[in-house]
Amino acid sequence: MTTAQLPDPDTSRWLSSYYFLRAGVSVAWVAAAFTVGMAMPPAAAALLVAYPAWDAVANLVDARRSGGLAASPSQALNAAASTVVAIAVAVALGSSPYAVLAVFGVWAILSGLLQLATGVRRWKAGAQWAMVLSGAQSALAGIHFIVKANGSAVPGITDVAPYAAFGAFYFLVSAVWLTVAQARKASTERIA
Repeated sequence: MTTAQLPDPDTSRWLSSYYFLRAGVSVAWVAAAFTVGMAMPPAAAALLVAYPAWDAVANLVDARRSGGLAASPSQALNAAASTVVAIAVAVALGSSPYAVLAVFGVWAILSGLLQLATGVRRWKAGAQWAMVLSGAQSALAGIHFIVKANGSAVPGITDVAPYAAFGAFYFLVSAVWLTVAQARKASTERIA
């Protein structure tokens, strides 16, 4: 059964752990972007490729844990799109920072809509309202990236970092929400 069909304690624990991991990796990426990424262009390039690559891996792991790729088509598509985007970012790095930001913009729109679809699909698992909001905000951020990529200001890694920070926030909210719900349920079961 998929996560949407079975909001059991194992699913809730998995999603809580997964969301904490996603939040932690995003926070680490943002910290690296504002430190080493700003100081060393090769590090910034590596970070920009690593961000969608990590998203691809994370979506694959979650889809497999949540019933498999066939049962999680939005995550399978998200993993495929993120893989293509990691390659596209690597290619765009040889062109211009505007091209890199445009690629991130297209990806943010697509991955945001797919994340929103995943949140709706497994709404009953709990805390998915934050994933739905995150997906919608990601799509809006993508539009902003594309507009900015067509502007005159030279974009850099610090244009992408706030996007990753908001992602970390939403993953953290979902993780905490699920953890609190698990604790409440366990407390209620002990009393009953």
